[in-house]
Amino acid sequence: MASSLLLSTTTSFTSNHHSSPPLSTHPSNSISVRLNPNQTHRFQKCLLFHHFNSSRTIPFLLSSRRGFDVVRTSIRDADAETEQDSSLVGEDSAAFELGQQKLSSWVYFSVILGTVLFVLNVAWIDDSTGFGKAFVDAVSGVSDSHEVVMLILILIFACVHSGLASLRDSGEKLIGERAYRVLFAGISLPLALSTIVYFINHRYDGVQLWQLQSAPGVHELVWISNFISFFFLYPSTFNLLEVAAVDKPKLHLWETGIIRITRHPQMVGQVMWCLAHTIWIGNSVAIAASIGLIAHHLFGVWNGDRRLALRYGEDFELVKGRTSVVPFAAIIDGRQKLPKDFYKEFIRVPYLAITAMTLGAYFAHPLMQAASFRLHW
Repeated sequence: MASSLLLSTTTSFTSNHHSSPPLSTHPSNSISVRLNPNQTHRFQKCLLFHHFNSSRTIPFLLSSRRGFDVVRTSIRDADAETEQDSSLVGEDSAAFELGQQKLSSWVYFSVILGTVLFVLNVAWIDDSTGFGKAFVDAVSGVSDSHEVVMLILILIFACVHSGLASLRDSGEKLIGERAYRVLFAGISLPLALSTIVYFINHRYDGVQLWQLQSAPGVHELVWISNFISFFFLYPSTFNLLEVAAVDKPKLHLWETGIIRITRHPQMVGQVMWCLAHTIWIGNSVAIAASIGLIAHHLFGVWNGDRRLALRYGEDFELVKGRTSVVPFAAIIDGRQKLPKDFYKEFIRVPYLAITAMTLGAYFAHPLMQAASFRLHW
Protein backbone atom coordinates (compact mmCIF):
# COMPACT_ATOMS: atom_id res chain seq x y z
CA MET A 1 0.00 0.00 0.00
CA ALA A 2 1.31 3.42 -0.89
CA SER A 3 1.94 6.00 1.77
CA SER A 4 1.44 9.71 1.15
CA LEU A 5 3.05 12.93 2.29
CA LEU A 6 1.32 16.29 2.04
CA LEU A 7 3.73 19.17 1.49
CA SER A 8 1.86 22.36 2.28
CA THR A 9 3.03 25.98 1.76
CA THR A 10 4.69 27.25 -1.40
CA THR A 11 6.96 24.50 -2.70
CA SER A 12 9.40 23.55 -5.42
CA PHE A 13 10.13 19.98 -6.33
CA THR A 14 13.41 18.64 -7.78
CA SER A 15 14.21 15.09 -8.77
CA ASN A 16 17.68 13.63 -9.35
CA HIS A 17 16.57 12.69 -12.86
CA HIS A 18 18.10 15.44 -14.97
CA SER A 19 15.70 14.60 -17.75
CA SER A 20 12.78 15.56 -15.54
CA PRO A 21 12.28 19.30 -15.19
CA PRO A 22 11.70 20.81 -11.77
CA LEU A 23 8.08 20.93 -10.76
CA SER A 24 6.89 24.17 -9.16
CA THR A 25 3.54 24.62 -7.56
CA HIS A 26 1.44 27.73 -7.38
CA PRO A 27 1.81 29.65 -4.10
CA SER A 28 -1.70 28.64 -3.08
CA ASN A 29 -1.12 24.93 -3.75
CA SER A 30 0.43 22.03 -1.93
CA ILE A 31 1.91 18.76 -3.14
CA SER A 32 0.81 15.32 -2.06
CA VAL A 33 3.52 12.72 -2.77
CA ARG A 34 2.44 9.08 -2.76
CA LEU A 35 5.19 6.52 -2.25
CA ASN A 36 5.36 2.80 -2.71
CA PRO A 37 6.69 0.87 0.31
CA ASN A 38 10.10 0.29 -1.29
CA GLN A 39 10.44 4.03 -1.93
CA THR A 40 9.56 5.21 1.56
CA HIS A 41 12.88 4.46 3.28
CA ARG A 42 14.97 5.94 0.45
CA PHE A 43 12.72 9.01 0.36
CA GLN A 44 13.07 9.65 4.07
CA LYS A 45 16.85 9.47 3.89
CA CYS A 46 17.14 11.78 0.89
CA LEU A 47 14.59 14.49 1.75
CA LEU A 48 16.25 17.81 2.53
CA PHE A 49 14.32 20.96 3.15
CA HIS A 50 15.04 24.50 3.98
CA HIS A 51 12.62 27.31 4.91
CA PHE A 52 13.16 30.81 3.52
CA ASN A 53 11.44 33.42 5.71
CA SER A 54 11.19 35.92 2.90
CA SER A 55 9.56 33.77 0.22
CA ARG A 56 8.17 30.99 2.45
CA THR A 57 9.53 28.54 -0.15
CA ILE A 58 10.70 25.05 0.70
CA PRO A 59 12.92 23.42 -1.95
CA PHE A 60 12.93 19.68 -1.79
CA LEU A 61 15.70 17.40 -3.10
CA LEU A 62 14.22 13.99 -3.72
CA SER A 63 16.58 11.18 -4.67
CA SER A 64 15.09 8.04 -6.13
CA ARG A 65 15.28 5.98 -9.27
CA ARG A 66 11.55 5.73 -9.46
CA GLY A 67 8.92 8.27 -10.13
CA PHE A 68 6.51 9.78 -7.67
CA ASP A 69 2.79 10.37 -8.07
CA VAL A 70 2.14 14.06 -7.48
CA VAL A 71 -1.33 15.42 -6.73
CA ARG A 72 -2.08 19.11 -6.29
CA THR A 73 -4.51 20.24 -3.65
CA SER A 74 -5.37 23.65 -2.32
CA ILE A 75 -3.71 24.66 0.94
CA ARG A 76 -6.91 26.34 1.98
CA ASP A 77 -8.87 23.17 1.32
CA ALA A 78 -6.39 21.10 3.29
CA ASP A 79 -6.36 23.56 6.18
CA ALA A 80 -10.13 23.79 6.19
CA GLU A 81 -10.44 20.01 6.19
CA THR A 82 -7.96 19.72 9.06
CA GLU A 83 -9.71 22.45 11.02
CA GLN A 84 -13.10 20.87 10.44
CA ASP A 85 -11.92 17.42 11.43
CA SER A 86 -10.31 18.64 14.65
CA SER A 87 -12.69 21.45 15.57
CA LEU A 88 -15.20 19.45 17.60
CA VAL A 89 -14.53 16.64 20.01
CA GLY A 90 -17.84 17.13 21.84
CA GLU A 91 -21.38 16.79 20.52
CA ASP A 92 -23.41 19.17 18.43
CA SER A 93 -26.04 20.39 20.87
CA ALA A 94 -29.72 20.90 19.99
CA ALA A 95 -29.36 18.92 16.76
CA PHE A 96 -32.80 17.66 15.78
CA GLU A 97 -33.57 15.79 12.57
CA LEU A 98 -37.28 15.21 12.05
CA GLY A 99 -36.58 12.34 9.70
CA GLN A 100 -34.68 10.49 12.42
CA GLN A 101 -37.52 10.70 14.94
CA LYS A 102 -39.67 7.67 15.62
CA LEU A 103 -43.36 8.19 16.25
CA SER A 104 -43.35 5.28 18.67
CA SER A 105 -40.68 6.98 20.80
CA TRP A 106 -42.77 10.12 21.22
CA VAL A 107 -45.86 8.02 21.97
CA TYR A 108 -43.87 6.31 24.73
CA PHE A 109 -42.71 9.73 25.92
CA SER A 110 -46.31 10.95 26.20
CA VAL A 111 -47.37 7.83 28.05
CA ILE A 112 -44.41 8.06 30.45
CA LEU A 113 -45.01 11.76 31.05
CA GLY A 114 -48.66 11.14 31.83
CA THR A 115 -47.76 8.28 34.15
CA VAL A 116 -45.16 10.35 36.00
CA LEU A 117 -47.60 13.21 36.52
CA PHE A 118 -50.28 10.82 37.77
CA VAL A 119 -47.92 9.14 40.23
CA LEU A 120 -46.57 12.52 41.35
CA ASN A 121 -50.07 13.74 42.07
CA VAL A 122 -51.06 10.64 44.01
CA ALA A 123 -47.81 10.10 45.90
CA TRP A 124 -46.87 13.73 46.61
CA ILE A 125 -49.33 16.47 45.64
CA ASP A 126 -52.73 15.15 46.80
CA ASP A 127 -53.06 15.91 50.51
CA SER A 128 -55.19 12.83 51.10
CA THR A 129 -52.68 10.35 49.66
CA GLY A 130 -49.38 12.15 49.13
CA PHE A 131 -46.45 13.03 51.37
CA GLY A 132 -45.72 16.50 50.00
CA LYS A 133 -47.56 18.48 52.67
CA ALA A 134 -46.14 16.32 55.45
CA PHE A 135 -42.64 16.89 54.11
CA VAL A 136 -43.03 20.68 53.91
CA ASP A 137 -44.66 20.79 57.36
CA ALA A 138 -41.77 18.80 58.82
CA VAL A 139 -39.20 21.20 57.35
CA SER A 140 -41.28 24.22 58.40
CA GLY A 141 -41.28 22.89 61.96
CA VAL A 142 -37.53 23.44 62.16
CA SER A 143 -37.90 27.22 62.17
CA ASP A 144 -40.53 29.96 62.04
CA SER A 145 -38.35 31.86 59.58
CA HIS A 146 -39.44 31.48 55.97
CA GLU A 147 -35.88 32.31 54.92
CA VAL A 148 -34.47 29.42 56.94
CA VAL A 149 -37.11 26.99 55.67
CA MET A 150 -36.41 28.13 52.11
CA LEU A 151 -32.71 27.45 52.52
CA ILE A 152 -33.33 24.04 54.10
CA LEU A 153 -35.61 22.98 51.26
CA ILE A 154 -32.98 24.02 48.71
CA LEU A 155 -30.25 22.28 50.70
CA ILE A 156 -32.20 19.02 50.80
CA PHE A 157 -32.88 19.16 47.08
CA ALA A 158 -29.27 20.09 46.30
CA CYS A 159 -27.82 17.24 48.35
CA VAL A 160 -30.14 14.67 46.78
CA HIS A 161 -29.84 15.99 43.23
CA SER A 162 -26.06 16.47 43.19
CA GLY A 163 -25.49 13.36 45.27
CA LEU A 164 -27.41 11.15 42.84
CA ALA A 165 -25.63 12.82 39.93
CA SER A 166 -22.26 12.05 41.51
CA LEU A 167 -23.25 8.42 42.00
CA ARG A 168 -24.51 8.08 38.45
CA ASP A 169 -21.66 5.97 37.08
CA SER A 170 -21.85 3.46 39.91
CA GLY A 171 -25.64 3.44 39.90
CA GLU A 172 -25.89 2.86 36.16
CA LYS A 173 -23.48 -0.06 36.39
CA LEU A 174 -25.59 -1.54 39.16
CA ILE A 175 -29.14 -1.13 37.81
CA GLY A 176 -28.73 0.24 34.27
CA GLU A 177 -29.03 3.68 32.68
CA ARG A 178 -32.81 3.79 32.33
CA ALA A 179 -33.57 2.46 35.79
CA TYR A 180 -31.16 4.94 37.37
CA ARG A 181 -32.74 7.82 35.43
CA VAL A 182 -36.16 6.79 36.76
CA LEU A 183 -34.76 6.65 40.30
CA PHE A 184 -33.05 10.01 39.88
CA ALA A 185 -36.17 11.73 38.56
CA GLY A 186 -38.49 9.96 40.98
CA ILE A 187 -36.63 11.41 43.98
CA SER A 188 -35.56 14.78 42.58
CA LEU A 189 -38.85 15.86 41.01
CA PRO A 190 -41.00 15.86 44.19
CA LEU A 191 -38.31 17.74 46.13
CA ALA A 192 -37.99 20.33 43.36
CA LEU A 193 -41.77 20.75 43.24
CA SER A 194 -41.96 21.32 47.01
CA THR A 195 -39.21 23.93 46.86
CA ILE A 196 -40.84 25.80 43.96
CA VAL A 197 -44.30 25.76 45.53
CA TYR A 198 -42.97 26.98 48.88
CA PHE A 199 -41.17 29.85 47.16
CA ILE A 200 -44.30 30.88 45.23
CA ASN A 201 -46.48 30.76 48.34
CA HIS A 202 -44.05 32.66 50.60
CA ARG A 203 -42.19 34.93 48.19
CA TYR A 204 -43.73 38.06 49.73
CA ASP A 205 -43.57 36.94 53.38
CA GLY A 206 -40.05 38.16 54.08
CA VAL A 207 -38.75 41.53 55.16
CA GLN A 208 -39.20 44.07 52.38
CA LEU A 209 -35.82 45.67 51.60
CA TRP A 210 -36.64 47.67 48.47
CA GLN A 211 -39.56 48.29 46.13
CA LEU A 212 -38.63 48.81 42.49
CA GLN A 213 -41.62 47.28 40.69
CA SER A 214 -42.97 50.69 39.71
CA ALA A 215 -39.58 52.11 38.68
CA PRO A 216 -39.26 52.88 34.95
CA GLY A 217 -37.66 50.10 32.92
CA VAL A 218 -37.48 47.58 35.78
CA HIS A 219 -40.33 45.41 34.49
CA GLU A 220 -38.76 45.30 31.02
CA LEU A 221 -35.32 44.50 32.44
CA VAL A 222 -36.65 41.70 34.62
CA TRP A 223 -38.79 40.26 31.82
CA ILE A 224 -35.94 40.21 29.30
CA SER A 225 -33.51 38.74 31.85
CA ASN A 226 -35.96 35.97 32.72
CA PHE A 227 -36.63 35.23 29.07
CA ILE A 228 -32.94 34.92 28.21
CA SER A 229 -32.22 32.89 31.35
CA PHE A 230 -34.37 30.01 30.11
CA PHE A 231 -32.14 29.56 27.07
CA PHE A 232 -29.33 28.85 29.51
CA LEU A 233 -31.37 26.96 32.11
CA TYR A 234 -32.70 24.10 30.04
CA PRO A 235 -30.11 22.46 27.80
CA SER A 236 -31.72 19.17 28.86
CA THR A 237 -34.47 19.93 26.33
CA PHE A 238 -31.90 18.91 23.73
CA ASN A 239 -32.58 15.28 24.64
CA LEU A 240 -36.13 14.99 26.01
CA LEU A 241 -36.35 11.32 25.10
CA GLU A 242 -33.35 10.62 27.32
CA VAL A 243 -34.82 12.71 30.14
CA ALA A 244 -37.84 10.42 30.08
CA ALA A 245 -35.60 7.34 29.69
CA VAL A 246 -37.23 6.46 26.36
CA ASP A 247 -33.76 6.62 24.83
CA LYS A 248 -30.83 5.37 26.86
CA PRO A 249 -29.64 8.32 29.00
CA LYS A 250 -26.10 9.57 28.44
CA LEU A 251 -23.73 12.03 30.06
CA HIS A 252 -23.23 14.36 27.12
CA LEU A 253 -20.20 16.44 26.28
CA TRP A 254 -21.91 19.29 24.43
CA GLU A 255 -19.75 21.77 22.53
CA THR A 256 -21.87 23.92 20.22
CA GLY A 257 -24.67 26.44 20.61
CA ILE A 258 -24.98 27.88 24.10
CA ILE A 259 -21.88 25.94 25.22
CA ARG A 260 -19.71 28.21 23.07
CA ILE A 261 -20.88 31.10 25.25
CA THR A 262 -20.51 29.30 28.59
CA ARG A 263 -19.63 25.73 29.50
CA HIS A 264 -22.18 25.80 32.36
CA PRO A 265 -25.33 27.38 30.95
CA GLN A 266 -27.58 26.16 33.77
CA MET A 267 -25.50 28.02 36.33
CA VAL A 268 -25.56 31.20 34.26
CA GLY A 269 -29.30 30.89 33.66
CA GLN A 270 -29.96 30.32 37.35
CA VAL A 271 -27.93 33.39 38.33
CA MET A 272 -29.85 35.50 35.81
CA TRP A 273 -33.20 34.15 37.05
CA CYS A 274 -32.29 34.73 40.70
CA LEU A 275 -31.04 38.28 40.14
CA ALA A 276 -34.14 39.20 38.14
CA HIS A 277 -36.55 37.83 40.74
CA THR A 278 -34.60 39.33 43.63
CA ILE A 279 -34.67 42.77 41.99
CA TRP A 280 -38.40 42.42 41.34
CA ILE A 281 -39.49 41.04 44.74
CA GLY A 282 -36.89 42.84 46.82
CA ASN A 283 -37.24 40.99 50.12
CA SER A 284 -35.36 38.59 52.39
CA VAL A 285 -37.11 35.43 51.14
CA ALA A 286 -36.05 36.17 47.57
CA ILE A 287 -32.48 36.79 48.72
CA ALA A 288 -32.43 33.52 50.72
CA ALA A 289 -33.74 31.56 47.72
CA SER A 290 -31.20 33.20 45.41
CA ILE A 291 -28.29 32.46 47.76
CA GLY A 292 -29.28 28.80 48.02
CA LEU A 293 -29.88 28.26 44.32
CA ILE A 294 -26.75 30.08 43.17
CA ALA A 295 -24.61 28.21 45.72
CA HIS A 296 -26.01 24.90 44.48
CA HIS A 297 -25.24 25.73 40.85
CA LEU A 298 -21.75 27.00 41.64
CA PHE A 299 -21.08 23.64 43.26
CA GLY A 300 -22.52 22.08 40.10
CA VAL A 301 -19.84 23.85 38.05
CA TRP A 302 -17.10 22.03 39.93
CA ASN A 303 -18.99 18.75 40.16
CA GLY A 304 -20.03 18.82 36.52
CA ASP A 305 -16.48 19.42 35.31
CA ARG A 306 -15.24 16.65 37.58
CA ARG A 307 -17.75 14.15 36.24
CA LEU A 308 -17.09 15.07 32.61
CA ALA A 309 -13.32 14.81 33.17
CA LEU A 310 -13.74 11.32 34.61
CA ARG A 311 -15.97 10.22 31.73
CA TYR A 312 -14.29 11.89 28.74
CA GLY A 313 -10.71 12.54 29.87
CA GLU A 314 -8.62 14.30 27.21
CA ASP A 315 -11.65 15.19 25.10
CA PHE A 316 -13.12 17.14 28.00
CA GLU A 317 -9.82 18.92 28.58
CA LEU A 318 -9.89 20.06 24.95
CA VAL A 319 -13.45 21.34 25.30
CA LYS A 320 -12.59 22.97 28.63
CA GLY A 321 -9.60 24.71 27.06
CA ARG A 322 -11.73 26.46 24.45
CA THR A 323 -14.80 27.22 26.56
CA SER A 324 -15.33 29.21 29.72
CA VAL A 325 -17.52 29.27 32.81
CA VAL A 326 -17.89 33.06 32.63
CA PRO A 327 -20.09 33.90 29.62
CA PHE A 328 -18.21 35.09 26.52
CA ALA A 329 -14.80 34.95 28.28
CA ALA A 330 -13.38 32.28 25.93
CA ILE A 331 -14.71 34.18 22.92
CA ILE A 332 -13.17 37.46 24.04
CA ASP A 333 -9.73 36.00 24.74
CA GLY A 334 -9.71 34.06 21.47
CA ARG A 335 -9.89 30.50 22.80
CA GLN A 336 -13.34 30.01 21.25
CA LYS A 337 -13.52 30.58 17.51
CA LEU A 338 -17.12 31.15 16.49
CA PRO A 339 -18.05 29.85 13.04
CA LYS A 340 -19.39 32.38 10.56
CA ASP A 341 -22.85 30.80 10.71
CA PHE A 342 -22.90 30.56 14.50
CA TYR A 343 -26.45 31.89 14.62
CA LYS A 344 -27.66 28.75 12.83
CA GLU A 345 -26.80 26.69 15.92
CA PHE A 346 -29.75 28.43 17.62
CA ILE A 347 -32.26 28.14 14.77
CA ARG A 348 -33.21 24.64 15.81
CA VAL A 349 -36.31 22.93 17.14
CA PRO A 350 -35.18 22.65 20.80
CA TYR A 351 -34.51 26.39 21.01
CA LEU A 352 -37.86 27.11 19.39
CA ALA A 353 -39.45 24.83 21.99
CA ILE A 354 -37.69 26.74 24.78
CA THR A 355 -39.06 30.00 23.36
CA ALA A 356 -42.60 28.64 23.30
CA MET A 357 -42.37 27.18 26.79
CA THR A 358 -40.86 30.35 28.24
CA LEU A 359 -43.61 32.52 26.81
CA GLY A 360 -46.18 29.98 27.97
CA ALA A 361 -44.74 29.99 31.51
CA TYR A 362 -44.90 33.79 31.62
CA PHE A 363 -48.56 33.91 30.67
CA ALA A 364 -49.31 30.95 32.96
CA HIS A 365 -47.95 32.72 36.06
CA PRO A 366 -51.46 33.35 37.47
CA LEU A 367 -52.34 29.68 37.05
CA MET A 368 -49.08 28.58 38.70
CA GLN A 369 -49.67 30.91 41.64
CA ALA A 370 -53.27 29.75 42.08
CA ALA A 371 -52.27 26.06 41.92
CA SER A 372 -49.51 26.60 44.48
CA PHE A 373 -51.80 28.47 46.84
CA ARG A 374 -54.30 25.59 46.81
CA LEU A 375 -51.61 23.25 48.13
CA HIS A 376 -51.12 25.30 51.33
CA TRP A 377 -47.45 24.35 51.58
